[in-house]
Amino acid sequence: MALPIRLYGDPVLKKKALPVTDFSGIKALAEEMLETMFEARGVGLAAPQVGLSQRLFVAVEYQDEPEEEERPLKDLVRRVYVVANPVITYREGLEEGMEGCLSLPGLYSEEVPRSLRIRVEYQDEYGQGKTLELEGYMARVFQHEIDHLDGVLFFERLPKEKREAFLRENREALVRFQKEAKALLKELRAR
Repeated sequence: MALPIRLYGDPVLKKKALPVTDFSGIKALAEEMLETMFEARGVGLAAPQVGLSQRLFVAVEYQDEPEEEERPLKDLVRRVYVVANPVITYREGLEEGMEGCLSLPGLYSEEVPRSLRIRVEYQDEYGQGKTLELEGYMARVFQHEIDHLDGVLFFERLPKEKREAFLRENREALVRFQKEAKALLKELRAR
């Protein structure tokens, strides 16, 4: 079952998420998050984006660049990552690149600075310790998702002038997201 994705303006997106300590339901939650992410045609999804203040995210590496009208994204998956309590222990290089976010649908920036190579220590869905070395696109994806766990959205990584320009240029959409976020929270509380 797909979960509702929280939009810009939802307070859960600005909170530092709490560490995962109980792994008993993580596998099932990760499966729901993956389904939600595939439905939204994403590459990563953090627990705060589905309203859960937990240091958990899912991400996938696709075989090919997904096209809008092609097969379901599930069919293109090369590798699935379920990442709990991640810590970046090494960074190298820096480059600007394109980013968007499922919590800011339709908004992008080509100038988000990220490390080129990173090493991440984390726990898998069973609580087992793992280490990954990533570079390029997947390093960017992991940094983006880890930012979500710290309450940081991609445009907040832009240098001040570019961040202010992003906010100015996207003001109408951001106000709309805030209204939709407020309406979703009201609906969820009523359930």
